[in-house]
Amino acid sequence: MEPGLRRRAARWAVNGAARRLSRMACRVDDAELSRVPACGPLLLVCNHVNFLEVPLVMSHLQPRPVTGFAKAETWDSPVMGLLFNIWGAIPLRRGEADVAAIRRVLEALDQGMIVAVAPEGTRSGDGCLRRAKPGIGLLAAHSSAPILPVAYFGHEHIWSNVKRLRRTEFHIRVGRPLRPRPNGRWTAEKRQALADEVMRHIAALLPAEYRGAYAAMQPPDRPLLVAASSP
Repeated sequence: MEPGLRRRAARWAVNGAARRLSRMACRVDDAELSRVPACGPLLLVCNHVNFLEVPLVMSHLQPRPVTGFAKAETWDSPVMGLLFNIWGAIPLRRGEADVAAIRRVLEALDQGMIVAVAPEGTRSGDGCLRRAKPGIGLLAAHSSAPILPVAYFGHEHIWSNVKRLRRTEFHIRVGRPLRPRPNGRWTAEKRQALADEVMRHIAALLPAEYRGAYAAMQPPDRPLLVAASSP
């Protein structure tokens, strides 16, 4: 079997197992995933609570190929490194401008893939939104792919529920595709403003108690993002 076919077969097997295990541990409220476009490049921008989102997103969006960043330290574990290689995840060296990782993401978008990005840059643990890093602004500035806000909530208590042999509620909410307005030069300030604006769209999909840093942040007078279908 060719290497590409082996990887696809391994991905199908891993995603199938992840889907079955997630259904055993969680009640997955995934009806809104039907709003995810069936084809074409997409920046799926989401909050990051804990480990659970990765296998759920990878398995529930199949057969669409999905990739995304994972911290480079993940590959220090042989098991996790193998798993993330099967998923086609892209190692990201945090705390620096990882040009190679950004180039790989842009190549994936050029190939029509979904790229999942968590602007918070790390897990929140409690489900409350943290202030975004500006990286999503850089990706948006260099790609014409639409941006799709996606919110997850309810699974912050997964471990305590497992200990009690209790299934966890895992809710997925999907917004509308967005795109940046033409803005000339994307300064660092504009990239951060765009990241904050995406996070406000995610916050709007969440119950009030999860909105965290974006609970009281006011929208800009002139938004940087408009509906992807707008002229």
